[in-house]
Order: sequence, then structure tokens, then C-alpha cells
Amino acid sequence: EPAVAHTPVLTRLLAAGATMVGKTHTEEMTFSLTGENAHYGTPINPAAPDRVPGGSSSGSASAVAGGLVDFAIGSDTGGSVRAPASFCGIYGIRPTHGRISLQGACPLAPMFDTCGWFARDAALLGRLGRVLFDTPAQAQEPGALLYAADAFAHTMPGVDDALMPAVSRVSGVVGALKPVTVSPDGLPAWYEVFRVLQFAEIWQTHGAWVREVQPTFGPQIAPRFDAASKVTAEEVATMTAARVRIQQRLDTLLADNAVMVLPTVPGSAPLRGLPLSETVVVRERSLALLCIAGLGGLPQVSLPMGTIDGCPVGLSLIASRGNDEMLLDLAERIAAS
Repeated sequence: EPAVAHTPVLTRLLAAGATMVGKTHTEEMTFSLTGENAHYGTPINPAAPDRVPGGSSSGSASAVAGGLVDFAIGSDTGGSVRAPASFCGIYGIRPTHGRISLQGACPLAPMFDTCGWFARDAALLGRLGRVLFDTPAQAQEPGALLYAADAFAHTMPGVDDALMPAVSRVSGVVGALKPVTVSPDGLPAWYEVFRVLQFAEIWQTHGAWVREVQPTFGPQIAPRFDAASKVTAEEVATMTAARVRIQQRLDTLLADNAVMVLPTVPGSAPLRGLPLSETVVVRERSLALLCIAGLGGLPQVSLPMGTIDGCPVGLSLIASRGNDEMLLDLAERIAAS
């Protein structure tokens, strides 16, 4: 039914002086990473018009990157702000899970859902945080700078080299790099934990509607809903236990205000209209990096600090839960360095 009130997020933005310009396209059911909506088309990636803008918050990223608006909000469950930010060459943040109210939002997978936002400059990105956080906190001084060696090893050829100048710039602000292995099990194994838990929640959220309405999903989305319908309770129990271990691992790594630096996604934006099989490869490879913050409930900022073959690639910073302000402050300091 038509809404009778704004969401708390929109209320805060309007009260702070923002102007509502319009609504943007999203990925179908917010359940993908490319931004190619089979029903409504694909927004332009202003930084690489022959490539996808990324999803699910594709329209928001496109509008910001194209200069149509100063900022835009988006949802990030699996990577739907961070991936488009990287692909379109703009700033994007996934906040700590639960820090931004989702009242009035359509859920996808509530244990991972967040409201994030995009901007073209770090100062505005931080200003938005001060508006949207219920209880803004003083930014902490960063501790160790962790270089996620296995995340950089997961990138496409040339991406790690393309990001090294950006890593050096971050190190100049934060301090010396300390190489770490994020996932002793391998990042693809962590993606599988994320996939099972996300799919189970998505089916719990939308399964009854899918069975009743039998909507015509696009070719990317239909197989995912089919797979989501087949996740078992035993799989969920196994992966829930694995997630607890993963969170303990991340909490240990990010103790004492440590900051982790890693590629946002493994490569630049894929070309538009790739075959489904290639899109699946891109999605799964990307989610092996993007799932780190999701599984940990952690804040992550994507910085537009690299290019490869003329296309943007983002560099990310991750911190412990609740340390969003530290990341936003660092983004501003790095941009000014």
C-alpha cells in the first residue's frame, strides 16, 4: 500500500537540509551485483559506459557518478553499495549492521541488510554519517593497518598492482602495513557460509510471496530464488556455527582499532550483457571479498583510488563494529593527503 510516512532515514536527511530529487532503479529484488534489471533496463556507468554500474543500488551509484545528485542512499546486503561504488569510481559505505534504521525498508536478508550511501567526495560521505547515525561517536585513532594478503591474491590480474599506489597512500596516513591472512579456510569458503545464510533468509522473507504470486523473474534472478528455496535447516545450522567462528576471527584481527585494507571487488566493472555463466563467476568471485564485512557485521568504506585499463577499481577499509566514524574520518584524511 502507499506509504503514509517517510522512513527514518529520509526524515533525517530532509531535516538536515537535503532535497528529495527522485527514486532510482535497483537490481531486480535487490538480489544481484551487476545492475542489469531484466524488466527495466540497466543504468549507465558514467565512468565506463560499456560496462555495468553494479548493483543492486545501480541507479543510485549511476546518479551520483554522473553528477545528477550530490549523494544517494542505497541498500547493501551482499555488496550492493560497495560494488557499484568501486565500478563507478565513487565513495560508498556499508555501515555497521544495525546502526542505521531500516524501518520502512523492504527486507531482503535481515541478518545482513544495511542502508548505505554514495558520494563523490569523502567530506560529504562523512557528513552524511553524522546525520544518519542515531548516536554519532567520536572517531577513534586507528591502530594497526592490516594488509589483507589473501584478499589481494583473490583479484584479477593487474588489479593488485593498480591498487598499490593507493595502499601506499593509506599507509602514509595510518602507518606501516602488517600483512595478514583474513580467512584461514580460504575466502571462497567464507562466501559459501554467506551464500547459504543469505539464501535461507531471502527465502524466509519472500518465499511465501514467490509461491503465491509466481512472478516472472529475469534470467539472473530466477536461478537464485530456486536455489534459495532448497537450502536446508541442517545447512543453516552448520553455516551459523561457521559464522560464529568467522566473527571471532574478525574480532581478533580488528581489535584495538585496527584497520584492514583490501580491494573492494576483484576487478573493474564487467561488460554489459555478459552471458549468465560469466555473470555468475563475477558475482561469486566478488562476494568472496564482499562477504567479509557482511559476515562480521562490520563497517566498510570503498574509496575511488585506482584504475585499470581506464576503469575504476575501489580500495576498501574495514574496521570493527561501531567504528564507522573512524573509517569516515580516515577517508577524509586520505583524500586530503
